[in-house]
Amino acid sequence: MGTVSSTAVPREATDLHRRGLSDRGVRVMNLTASVVMALLALGWSWSLVHARDIAAARGESGESGDVSSVVGRVAASLTNVDAPSAAYVTDAALTALANHVVDKQRGASGKVQVAIEPVPAPLKTDSLPAGSSLQYKQGGEVAPAPKGAGIWNVLLAVGNAVRPVSNFNVITMLPFSAKQKGKVGLYYLGNWPSEFGKVGPAKAPPGEYANPAGFIEVTQANADTKVSEHFKLRDFLTHDQPNQWPKYLVLQPKLLDKLELVLADLQSHGIDVSGVKVMSGFRSPQYNYTGGNTGGRANLSRHMYGDASDIFIDSNGDGQMDDLNHDGKVSIEDSRVISAAVDRVEAAHPELIGGAGVYTAAPGHGPFIHIDTRGYRARWMGTSGG
Repeated sequence: MGTVSSTAVPREATDLHRRGLSDRGVRVMNLTASVVMALLALGWSWSLVHARDIAAARGESGESGDVSSVVGRVAASLTNVDAPSAAYVTDAALTALANHVVDKQRGASGKVQVAIEPVPAPLKTDSLPAGSSLQYKQGGEVAPAPKGAGIWNVLLAVGNAVRPVSNFNVITMLPFSAKQKGKVGLYYLGNWPSEFGKVGPAKAPPGEYANPAGFIEVTQANADTKVSEHFKLRDFLTHDQPNQWPKYLVLQPKLLDKLELVLADLQSHGIDVSGVKVMSGFRSPQYNYTGGNTGGRANLSRHMYGDASDIFIDSNGDGQMDDLNHDGKVSIEDSRVISAAVDRVEAAHPELIGGAGVYTAAPGHGPFIHIDTRGYRARWMGTSGG
């Protein structure tokens, strides 16, 4: 019987092999290291996302509750050359930190995606850790502060690392003085009541009926910029001058915050809000007085001040309000379902108190609701306008 000889396949001579580990041992070691690094990545991210909760808890116990100190310690570790960290751990932590620094600008709903500023200036944030800074990008230009009117992406710089802030932009406005003879450029706006010496109701907070601080320039290229989870800039444009670009818009983030809170409340009550529609957002004074169906429009309509909108829920896509109360028909009662959500939101967030008017169907539209943040409570029922 012959002798069978075999040649062994040489094993790669790694440091681990030379230290006596088998191939299986090396595989186990590598797998264990991967799991540990993944857990570290999760730990970094968790510590940043929950930094505010930690700071709040310390505040209750009498300790320092400054969220910046919590985030700052994490950020300092990211740029410490002696800190043992993998590249993807640093990336996860930086991304979480970048999203954290604009938490306050996202409103009570957490869903506002813009800060709207009357003049070009850096964002004010108390959660920016030492050694880091915010930068602003428009096109190919990156600057330490926005330059002029427009939409600026926000970046967080920590050491040599730069990360974009997800789903958030700064919009700087043209000043109100850019309006000359009722127009900005070729876009006609008209004149606000305060330009004729008219003032708002005595119960309104000071300044609520003053001239707007300025105007957002909306172009065909930026009209689809998201301003909150459910809304874009184009949703709030005045329904006139369809072929004139750029257009100009007044919009207040507190309206976006209130709308998102109302939608979240409705969703918590089992209502599909994915089809929310803005029937009327900003209305220039010229359009408010003369455009479309002016019946029922107030001379001091909050639509002219950028903190009012008429909305309806159309998640089934038929072009009108859904049957929100499930009574088998579409009527003003469905608008009242939204009004009840407005009441609950205002009870929880009195800083967003304002008007809510429910409207019946009329030629050209179904029932809808007007929502605003005028600064005092107002409720009414109407048949048209808004």
